[in-house]
Amino acid sequence: MLTINAAVLLAVIIMVWLRRRTRACSRNDKRLTVLIVLVFGILVAPTAFGQDVLDVVGQ
Repeated sequence: MLTINAAVLLAVIIMVWLRRRTRACSRNDKRLTVLIVLVFGILVAPTAFGQDVLDVVGQ
């Protein structure tokens, strides 16, 4: 059975979402982008990669 990591799937969605932004965006588009990125941050934060990023930013 194929399993997909939710953080990886969300990272792909973020990349596609941000690459298609060539037109003017509405407030709802901006809110959805912020929500998607926040959920991605919550999913990545407890991982080893997230902890390394936190250490680098904290310095």
